[in-house]
Amino acid sequence: MRADVPLHRSLLVRVLAVSVLVSVCSIAATAWLTARSTTVAIRQEQGQALTDDARTYDTLLGYAATHPGWDGAGEVVQQLARDTGRRVTITTEQRVPLVDSDSGPPAKLPARPTASIDPLHVDTVLAAASGSSLTTGSSDASLPQGEALAAVTDHIDPRAVGPFLLPRKERDALRVAAERRAACLRGSFGSVATIAYSPSGRPVLDTRGARPYSDTRCPSTVLDRPTTTEAKALAALQKLVDSCLERRHESHVRLNLGFTWTRVPGAVPAQTAADDGPRGNVVPECVTGSRREQLAPYVAPPALLFLTSRGGDMSTVFDLSPENQARIAGVAALVLLITVTASVMAGTRLSRPLRALTDAVRHMEEGRAARAEVRGKDEIGRLAAAFNAMAERRERLEELRKAMVGDVAHELRTPLSNIRGWLEAAQDGLADPDPELVASLLEEALLLQHVIDDLQDLAVADAGELRVHAEPVDVADLLAQVATAHRGGAEAAGVTLVTRADGRLPLVADPVRLRQAVGNLVSNAVRHTPPGGTVSLLARRADGDVVIDVTDTGSGIAPDDLPLVFERFWRVEKSRSRRSGGSGLGLPIARKLAEAHDGSLSATSVVGEGSTFTLRLPAHGHARENSEA
Repeated sequence: MRADVPLHRSLLVRVLAVSVLVSVCSIAATAWLTARSTTVAIRQEQGQALTDDARTYDTLLGYAATHPGWDGAGEVVQQLARDTGRRVTITTEQRVPLVDSDSGPPAKLPARPTASIDPLHVDTVLAAASGSSLTTGSSDASLPQGEALAAVTDHIDPRAVGPFLLPRKERDALRVAAERRAACLRGSFGSVATIAYSPSGRPVLDTRGARPYSDTRCPSTVLDRPTTTEAKALAALQKLVDSCLERRHESHVRLNLGFTWTRVPGAVPAQTAADDGPRGNVVPECVTGSRREQLAPYVAPPALLFLTSRGGDMSTVFDLSPENQARIAGVAALVLLITVTASVMAGTRLSRPLRALTDAVRHMEEGRAARAEVRGKDEIGRLAAAFNAMAERRERLEELRKAMVGDVAHELRTPLSNIRGWLEAAQDGLADPDPELVASLLEEALLLQHVIDDLQDLAVADAGELRVHAEPVDVADLLAQVATAHRGGAEAAGVTLVTRADGRLPLVADPVRLRQAVGNLVSNAVRHTPPGGTVSLLARRADGDVVIDVTDTGSGIAPDDLPLVFERFWRVEKSRSRRSGGSGLGLPIARKLAEAHDGSLSATSVVGEGSTFTLRLPAHGHARENSEA
């Protein structure tokens, strides 16, 4: 790919983009169809697996909350394995096996465990999936209101009661008191009062719908105060909380039975819980941390739960229904249609400009005007632009060729007509062949020879056979020789020749050809400089090259005509006057000679002030011997 073609307009990039688009559409359609075909079955399978995982997790979490270790969990694990059809493995946090539902070789554990079993840090996602009271907040079924609220926020399993577990004697006393209050509420107010029991054994009355003053009419001192066991455990928890608050520089609080708290009267809190500052959660954090510290000896240590397939068979087969098969066929047909459409569009956009170029070439073969009407900036657009430029160049060259043929005929006809006329006059006795007539005929013959020599030089240069013989040349001496050769003609035209060289300027070039090139420039400058004007020859060094400037004080060249000065037979004046017109071949020959020396010839001009022709040659270059111009 050419560097001048922008990447986003590259034909290759566009073809690749179409291919990528078709591929992406195919992949997306295949992925969508696959997902649609298997979504229901996968969701059902995942839903059942999630339910089994959650039930297994909840069961083992309850065991860990009520046992100080995992030694007796084998029977529970085996029952879960039978119910779910999966292998249940419990390990330590370092992946040391504790309990395994299957005998035989150890289970190949996956990289990530199914869950972490820690009753003091419950996974609320699995707990929610299992419908545990931990996330539903159903305090009426298992916990006192305060305890349920604490469980929801501190991620401690409500079944982990530890030292708050009531002995039978205290349970019976609380049960009797709860039944009496329930009977009072039903008899006195007709309220609905149900009794539930928390994991610690304390009865909980659900009095929703009771009147606000019902508690004062049906009091129960036994139910409203902690038992001996609860008071002892609550006192121990109070000490842990007080120690935590002292370390955190927080004022003390008094714990209630439901693990709620109240500020100690007279204590000034460092920052209340309602504040939004960083200390707003100090009391809840201390209560939660102290509860975990108190319950740690009564619960099983944290463990990892792994649920894997029994026998290592993880495959699930999904059969395609007739509807899914029809859907697959329809989507495949749609993808094929999109692919064909995109290919046809891309092919059309590529073939249309190529057909336009083919038609333009045929027009060129037939000799008609050839233009390729192609819009675009990709490779084909640039090819069309280059073709159009070539066609314009060809038409212009054809026009120049026709003009050159006419110019050559004119240049040759004039001297030949003069020679023929005088010779016929001498033959008929009308003119005396005296020395003056012979000199005039010789001048016409020399002019004819000059034109023929110039045409021959251009033909040799065009054929690539212009020979140059390079040797060391002193530029200052060469300018002096050219000035001497043209000074007579310049003086006759009233033009002053001036030469100057900036020091010694050695150059490797063909001295004969170089004098011819500079002589053509000087001859052209003298011809276009009015009497009293000056033609200057200046040699200098610039950027490692030798530069020769030929400057005149003539009429100058218009900007529109300046690019044409090196065309063959082109003249600023359209007249055929030999004094002002010349042959029109001097400047093209000078450029060819400059190119033969690996140099260049350029022109600048200001209308009314004059023109400057600049010949630039490499100082240490080697002229192309026996090479093309």
